Amino acid sequence: MNDMTEAEVKLTDEKLRAEVAKLIAETKQIGVNTFLAPFLAAAALIGATTAITAAILNFIGT
Repeated sequence: MNDMTEAEVKLTDEKLRAEVAKLIAETKQIGVNTFLAPFLAAAALIGATTAITAAILNFIGT
């Protein structure tokens, strides 16, 4: 048998709801990071390639 009072059940429910809300927020943050990190890495690679190409072209006088 379960001897939890109604107040204890409500408290447990509130704790579970808070935990679920926290997990949902963390999941959203992970989703942003998994999209943003590769995009920023690609942008950095494109920028570095552009800078190196410009330096080479400037060096050879084109």
